[in-house]
Amino acid sequence: MKLFLLRLMLGLAISMATLAIVLHLRYGGGEAYPDLSGKPLFDEGDLEVVVTSAEPIGNVAVSADGRVFYTIHPESRPSGAKLLEWVDGAPKPYPNDEAQSLFETPLGVAIDRQNRLWTIDHGNHGVGQAKLLAFDLGTGGLVHEHVFDSSVAQLGSFLQDLQVDSTGTHVFIADLSFWRKNPGLVVYDVERRRARRALESDTSVSAQDWLIRNPTKDMSFFGGLVLLKPGVDGIAISRDDKWIYYGAMAHDTMYRIKVADLLDDTLRDGALAARVQALGAKPLNDGLSTDDEGNLLITDVEHGAILRMTPSGELTTLARSAKIRWADALSYGPDGWLYVADSAIPDQMLRPKAHIQAKAPYYVFRFRPGVDGEPGQ
Repeated sequence: MKLFLLRLMLGLAISMATLAIVLHLRYGGGEAYPDLSGKPLFDEGDLEVVVTSAEPIGNVAVSADGRVFYTIHPESRPSGAKLLEWVDGAPKPYPNDEAQSLFETPLGVAIDRQNRLWTIDHGNHGVGQAKLLAFDLGTGGLVHEHVFDSSVAQLGSFLQDLQVDSTGTHVFIADLSFWRKNPGLVVYDVERRRARRALESDTSVSAQDWLIRNPTKDMSFFGGLVLLKPGVDGIAISRDDKWIYYGAMAHDTMYRIKVADLLDDTLRDGALAARVQALGAKPLNDGLSTDDEGNLLITDVEHGAILRMTPSGELTTLARSAKIRWADALSYGPDGWLYVADSAIPDQMLRPKAHIQAKAPYYVFRFRPGVDGEPGQ
């Protein structure tokens, strides 16, 4: 019996050691990233609190008439409403309580010029049903629904951010793909209800070996075996529908590609990748947006900052605040306001519910960066 127990314990030890090696090789390793932020143009006092939430916020979208919509971040394992509107100083399930049954893990939200609120739901990393939904903001009715098949929303995928062109006929989605490790873009034709993956595992959408350091905690888990090194996360579209901008969170470069090239389904990934353009060095980012002068707005998840990148790749820090725990999604609203969702990832990812509750409240901020943009995006 003793010999059997010794062999069993040895076998378990070998198995655990093997698992640790595999996890470290696949998900571990990373170096500190340089701080690219500088002195902000706007004071911390210019940041206004718009939404105060008892649960961590995911993404935010603001309509042309100033309505504020947001998701509760799925990594916080919410049990209540997952898509909300901030109405008269309080959260209201959107469009109603009954509609919450449509959602599993919604995260990204955007509003198009047709006054529709779009949501992307990654279906619990592809285990469930990843789906795209659109609601008419005038009536609250569901006007579009598409469930992605396994060729697009693969097991281990993470469809989590989206942008819609000005005609409302094409949706562009970023698949971060942390677990599966084959990130890419998803191009969806609204009228034909067809989706396909593009640039899968290309260098421009894939993570590099950077350790995300946040004032709350370094994004390292299980004793350093697993680091948060996400692939393509932020995605934005230029106001003239000409360019899609995107960046992998754990990557040092911002990229863009022509919308016309993404829509050309005759271009295979090799030919498509050859048309990708590097814009310049960026912070380790989450959300993106564009303004009316062709600039790119970029969040900095390590420093609670929002930066602006010119078309030539030059960076300027617009705002930076210790109040922002994790600068996540961006959305312009009316009157030149730029809204910033603080998802507080270090205080919710793989954290007990008691910790998440203790670190409440969670916020959406806004400020005026000086250049207007498209509300809802």
